[in-house]
Amino acid sequence: MLGAITNFFDRMVRRYLPDAFLFAIILTFVVFILGMIFTGSSPVNMVKYWGGGFWGLLEFAMQMSLIVVTGYILANSPIVKKILGRISKLANSPGQAVLLVTLVASIACLINYGFGLVVGALLAIHVAKRVPSADYRLLMASAYSGFLLWHGGLSGSIPLSIATDNHMLIEEIGIVPVSETLFGGPNLFIVGTLLLTLPLLNRLLMKSARNVGQIDPELLNLQQKVMEIEEEEPETIKSVTPAERLENSRIISLLIGILGLAFVLYHFVSKGFDLNLNIVNFIFLFLGILFHGTPRRFLNSVSGAVKNAGGIIIQFPFYAGIMGMMTSSGLSEQLSMFFVNISNEVTLPWLSFISAGILNFFIPSGGGQWAIQGDIMMSAAMNLGADIPKTAIAVAWGDAWTNMIQPFWALPLLAIAGLKVRDIMGFCVMVLFFSFIPISIGLLLF
Repeated sequence: MLGAITNFFDRMVRRYLPDAFLFAIILTFVVFILGMIFTGSSPVNMVKYWGGGFWGLLEFAMQMSLIVVTGYILANSPIVKKILGRISKLANSPGQAVLLVTLVASIACLINYGFGLVVGALLAIHVAKRVPSADYRLLMASAYSGFLLWHGGLSGSIPLSIATDNHMLIEEIGIVPVSETLFGGPNLFIVGTLLLTLPLLNRLLMKSARNVGQIDPELLNLQQKVMEIEEEEPETIKSVTPAERLENSRIISLLIGILGLAFVLYHFVSKGFDLNLNIVNFIFLFLGILFHGTPRRFLNSVSGAVKNAGGIIIQFPFYAGIMGMMTSSGLSEQLSMFFVNISNEVTLPWLSFISAGILNFFIPSGGGQWAIQGDIMMSAAMNLGADIPKTAIAVAWGDAWTNMIQPFWALPLLAIAGLKVRDIMGFCVMVLFFSFIPISIGLLLF
């Protein structure tokens, strides 16, 4: 039965799922029509809402792009790549390959989702070289399935946001520390359960695959083609001018890297365990500078990183436009209030998770979703006497949950893999169905 269901969804998405950019355009038209039907907004107003919101998330889009870029840079450093090469030696069979890629990608996404996406893709390529009989599409789907855990980890935008000063709901709920969200009982249960069971699920999906998608030999060179860095030692590079000597100087990278890490140390000493989006980007950026050794190697890696962020950069304004229509027309409020109206103090977190999962189709951004849902769900939690930290983390898990079938965040991984969204999404549908169970248990029973 598992094989039949997996093959069915695999056939459906490979046949009907469009490119991620077209997916965003289709969603634009869907929200445009829904706004007119359910809110009574005129076509002129919907156009105004769309255009007015189109550039509304530029700051957040820059933060998200930098997370992908800095995670890419760090994952592409010689130190990290050597580590991945050694880790790949733990896999000696297709089953072990799937288990290994899923586990490592999940842990990496808990640390930082941009880093995790790139590490997962790179490790999958390393493992495919070692175990060429493995299903390449499933390896990449396994790497992407680790992304399910990101919003319960150290780069989760919602728990980090409400743990910082001057967040948008500071007057309503105050500062909610990560000890009550990321390190609270519900989140720890969900993360722990998924870490243990996702690798086993993907291993079962391997058995259900009808046709083994072995890696194309041309794709085995993607790591070098897509993420190429300068391998020569600085001493062997002919540096003629003072500028070239600076570009290949280890001292420059060491000094600026130490300066950056000194600020990171000061930040944690003065503010405690404050892992907001900016400090996460800061840490990965300066570790990347240090690990690449010279400015020239670092800049070579940046070139590849920016290319992989291109799809995100061009699509984010479209999703901001969708968010503008959802917000200004009142459609997102209607959706959220529908779930609030059928909730009580026990069920609100779980129903917040469901509503956030639906909304994530149209706004695949944790921060963007929180800007829309945060006030509604926190007000409902206070009025119903529900657990505020649990409700917030529930919205975060809703955002992460339907990312398994929302292609937006798969773009960096797919760019490295040389695959299309439809190549992995059939497997990801199964991950979506399975993960609903432990997430629901964590939000209802803990």
